Amino acid sequence: MSDTMLQLLASIEELDAILDHSGERPQLIFKHSLTCPISHRAFRALEAYLGNSPATGVDYHLIQIQHARGVSNEVADRLGLRHESPQAILVREGKIVWNASHGAVTEKALEEHLGA
Repeated sequence: MSDTMLQLLASIEELDAILDHSGERPQLIFKHSLTCPISHRAFRALEAYLGNSPATGVDYHLIQIQHARGVSNEVADRLGLRHESPQAILVREGKIVWNASHGAVTEKALEEHLGA
C-alpha cells in the first residue's frame, strides 16, 4: 500500500475539504480505533484492498479515533450517522452512498462498493 494513498484526516478543515471534493470524486473515510482488535482486523482488510489494485478514482482518508475524536464526531454529525469504529464511509456529493462497520468492513465489501 502506498503511504500517499491513505491520507490522515485530523482536522475539521481537512474534513471540509474532503466533503467539498466529494462532488468531484468519491471520498472514503475510514474510522479506526488504535486499541480495538475488531478495528485492527477491518484496517487490515482496508490495507489488503489498497494493496490489490484499488479503485483509483477514489480518495482514501483515515481517522485515528484516539487522536481525532472531535473530527470523528463531526463526520457523524454532518453526515447523519451514528459514530462507530471501525467504520468505512463512502461519500459522493456530500452524501453517504455506502457505509459499513465492524465485521462488515472486509476486503470483499470494499471491492464490491469501491471497485477494483
